[in-house]
Amino acid sequence: MSGPTVANAPSVSKPQMLRQNSDVESSTDEKSTIDIEHVPVNDDPRQWSRARKTTTLCIVSLATMMSALASNIQNPSNSLIEEDLHATSSQISWTLAAFLVVQGNFPLIWSAASEIRGRKPVYLVASALFMAGSAALALSKTIEMMIGMRVLQAAGSCAVMAISAATLADIYDTHERGTTMGIFFAAPLLGPALGPIIGGSLSQAFNWRASFYFLLICEVLIFTSFLVLFKDTYRRERSLTYCSALQRLITSKVRVQSSDVSVIAGHESSKDMTPVKDAEKQLQQPNVPDNISVTSSTPTMDDVRLSIRDINPFPPYFQILSRKNNALILIANGLVFGFSYCLSYTCARTLANAYDLDAFSIGLVLLCLGVGSIAGSVISGRWSDRVLAKMMEANGGKWYAEMRLESSTLAMLWLPPSVVGYAWACEKHAHVAVICILLVIIGFSSIWMYTNTLAYLVDANPGRSCTAVATNSSFRGCLAFVSILVAVPLQNALGDGGLYTAWAGVLIVTELLVLLVLHKGESWRKESEERELKY
Repeated sequence: MSGPTVANAPSVSKPQMLRQNSDVESSTDEKSTIDIEHVPVNDDPRQWSRARKTTTLCIVSLATMMSALASNIQNPSNSLIEEDLHATSSQISWTLAAFLVVQGNFPLIWSAASEIRGRKPVYLVASALFMAGSAALALSKTIEMMIGMRVLQAAGSCAVMAISAATLADIYDTHERGTTMGIFFAAPLLGPALGPIIGGSLSQAFNWRASFYFLLICEVLIFTSFLVLFKDTYRRERSLTYCSALQRLITSKVRVQSSDVSVIAGHESSKDMTPVKDAEKQLQQPNVPDNISVTSSTPTMDDVRLSIRDINPFPPYFQILSRKNNALILIANGLVFGFSYCLSYTCARTLANAYDLDAFSIGLVLLCLGVGSIAGSVISGRWSDRVLAKMMEANGGKWYAEMRLESSTLAMLWLPPSVVGYAWACEKHAHVAVICILLVIIGFSSIWMYTNTLAYLVDANPGRSCTAVATNSSFRGCLAFVSILVAVPLQNALGDGGLYTAWAGVLIVTELLVLLVLHKGESWRKESEERELKY
């Protein structure tokens, strides 16, 4: 079946529940009203059965959990690795730092690939890299080899983190995404919480290599699930990459036809002949002159051949960043993610040095952060959909992406105070139970805000959801890398009290950025869309 062109999209009737609110004048180019997410396709993933959708959700959630778990599963074993491979503490730190940088930025490549080849091939190739990296890590004989294989493992693991949200956007409509994103994030949030416990237990029972054998076995199961149970959710007709390439192909063909018509008109005018327009035989295309008939040779999706321009991940990356609403949310998400990594890293040091806890006990305490995050993710997703439904009802059934951010305001009241409380509980060596309670609150409120802002990025970038998520991954990976590099020096210089009081101030600024997008994002987004239509 030939895919519909971009010009066909406006004729598609939108679901009444999710009409995009727009104040753009009717004179605006027709393309501004395209609802690319609802272009008709064969085997529409949004029409799949609940069982198939749930299976897809479970597979990508489990895969993302393993990717997140891989980031810190080795932490309890660092001293054993250092002793066995005769490594320095700086080299051990690079095994984590290299993993985070690659895991944060390589998704740009996977994102571009998934918009061209589809989701399933990317999942399979990335899972194979993850398996190869895990196997090599388990067999590493030198720390240099281990650093290199952590890079390979990160490159494979980050694919699911980059395109899983886009996969869910493929199968769930906007009014369902809050709940779905909340459930989806529960699994990968469990990974970092369980990582230290699993890694410490395996290292204590066997040796440090057992953690990587564990990852290898789990990834084999995930690869098999993608191969056998996963059905690709990608549809070219709903990808701006393909639609843009098709539009260029149509435009180039129209130019050729236009030049031909001009030549013919020149000959005919000397004979006083008037061209006859047969409206019933014309297929109207955007920017096609009235005196040009687009025949049955009109290009379709099957005629599109992508070029280097289409598969280059950086232009879409910078296009996402060029929108002010996206840029501010990306900064906010990166800061929240950097804070979370800094917290889990320095908390383990505090519990070991100030409370004299062993690796397994530290893992149990950090599990509180994971439990709070899971609860916040699931509950915030449902709350987000509920708030969105009420706002749509109050707005006459019309929807715009910034409505999604309204539900994040509830968590803003809790996050900075709980971080300040944690700061001085650690500084004054309060009972470990106090720290556990505060970690639950911090995890709950921070992920509440993060889940809603990520869902907003997906909603605000229809047709580019995969690129938006990959760009978000790049931001959060880089800021997490920086936060880990400065965490220990700042902790030593300021103590937990000073460090996390400063982090509370940073989080207040983060919340102000989200509030600014909530109130100004719609107008910024419309300005950007109008500007992009001119090019």
